[in-house]
Amino acid sequence: MTLSDSTLTLIALVAIGLSVLAIAFSIVGSGRRRSKAPAGPIQMSEALRSLLSGQGQRIDRLEHAVRALNATDKKQQVSIEGSVRHVTLLRFDAFEDVGGRLSFSCAMLDDRGTGVVLTSINGRQETRVYAKPVTEGTSTYNLSSEEAEAISQAMAPAPEPVKAR
Repeated sequence: MTLSDSTLTLIALVAIGLSVLAIAFSIVGSGRRRSKAPAGPIQMSEALRSLLSGQGQRIDRLEHAVRALNATDKKQQVSIEGSVRHVTLLRFDAFEDVGGRLSFSCAMLDDRGTGVVLTSINGRQETRVYAKPVTEGTSTYNLSSEEAEAISQAMAPAPEPVKAR
């Protein structure tokens, strides 16, 4: 289970707030018991001292957990950005005498436009398949217009989903 940074921050702030609230209640409660407050530093009972110490340890553990989850989240984000997430299949007729749109170009790219474009050219007697590497939306190999179009479509922003009424 991965929590977002804002959720982890909220958990840490709630823990800190509860600790401050406990301290405030203990100070107010100890002031009511005595008619005259000492002029020097506040005297804490052992119960209050152990309560505050326990809260401090819980906050330290929570902070450690938040840091560990944040590191895990960053690692997962790098993995997600490097995975194939943009795929487009473009079908076309490669030759005038062969119909049915059996030829295709398929672009499979990550968030940075790096990946591969596969093209299959279907003729009457044979089929040829080409694979060309793509880096940042371009290739060192010459791209056909269909391959360039497949890359362009794959890198285009996804349309906004339609909201149900």
